[in-house]
Amino acid sequence: MKRVVVTGMGTISPIGHNVEEFWKNIKAGEIGIDTITQFDATNTATKIAAEVKDFKASDYFSGKAARKMARFTQFAVAASVEAMNDAGLAEDNFDHQRAGCILGCGIGGLDVTEDNVKGMVDRGPIAGIAPMTIPKLISNEGPANVSITHKLHGPCFALATACASGTDAIGYALNTIRTGMADIMVTGGTEATITEFAVGSFNKLLALSTRNDDPKAACRPFDKDRDGFIMGEGAGILILEELEHAKKRGATIYAELAGYGMTCDADHLTAPDPEGKGGAESMRIAVKDAGLEMEDIDYINAHGTSTPVNDPCETLAIKAAFGDHAKKIKISSTKAMHGHMLGATGGVEAIVCIKAINDSYVPPTLNLEEPDEKCDLDYVPNKGIEMEVNAALSDNLGFGGHNGSIVFKKYKG
Repeated sequence: MKRVVVTGMGTISPIGHNVEEFWKNIKAGEIGIDTITQFDATNTATKIAAEVKDFKASDYFSGKAARKMARFTQFAVAASVEAMNDAGLAEDNFDHQRAGCILGCGIGGLDVTEDNVKGMVDRGPIAGIAPMTIPKLISNEGPANVSITHKLHGPCFALATACASGTDAIGYALNTIRTGMADIMVTGGTEATITEFAVGSFNKLLALSTRNDDPKAACRPFDKDRDGFIMGEGAGILILEELEHAKKRGATIYAELAGYGMTCDADHLTAPDPEGKGGAESMRIAVKDAGLEMEDIDYINAHGTSTPVNDPCETLAIKAAFGDHAKKIKISSTKAMHGHMLGATGGVEAIVCIKAINDSYVPPTLNLEEPDEKCDLDYVPNKGIEMEVNAALSDNLGFGGHNGSIVFKKYKG
């Protein structure tokens, strides 16, 4: 199969509006979780989230274009501009027929839906619904607007597998290049659903933390006192490129995207398989697809949501997949810093894995003070580690039993 490499990255996140700022804050242990400002959270049980602060769409595109995009699309386009510039593809120096975009988005423009439903209730469907409602709220408008921005005429679609969406999108983009359908793919994930309806709905599932009096300590992956996840938002975008194509144009290569695995638990709508069987198989498939042995994985960026159910099940999955080697792998969840970005999670955490390889640094799991007795692996508590990372795996699980795993390798020619 054709080899695929990463030649560009971009992000909009609660702890940075570009990759350099994001990674600097990851290493510094900055936490982007605070009191919700996007709506009046008086009536919701959870009043905290990881919001993207001070985002100005006008820094990336015109006001006219911004008015046609929901927030999740604005994030995707903004991060894609950084990624394309980073890859040296901002100019007309590539075959636009051989470039495409696949993005993960778990929910889409829920803010647009919510605003226009309220408008309809208050003023009726003629006066209360904005003309661009449908084109703004549907998930495919994320990749569509990215493709319009960069004139990408190849494969273009959105992929929705809940919190595994970004990871699955990257995996599909990988295989799109491998099979010869494209030379360049813009991929990753985007999401913006910090709304009263979304927070209230997740509260009904008892999925969110209600540690409102201490936002910075609210997200506690693998900790005994965790009580739920923290909603985040943003986008993480990668430029994937066929290796020979990248070499021919002298592109900077950050890492090789070597493997992808996906499975479905087929067990429960909101909870992972209690034995972690589906997650374990997804990781096995990804490592095998990468041409590696399980013992070759140095670092795992875990899904690590800080929910009572996910963290022990994910621990079991890692043990089932890696056997004795599980105790030797450095594992961390960076969600304690940037929150759970739902469909964007896979894209942002893929960037963490690539930067870990490039910078020889494994980020910590913050707020891990007293590990749950069922979470007994090395989750790099509270302080990052300088170490060589030759192969890293990003693991994401989604409602519906979706499991997605991708493997990055240090590029060695």
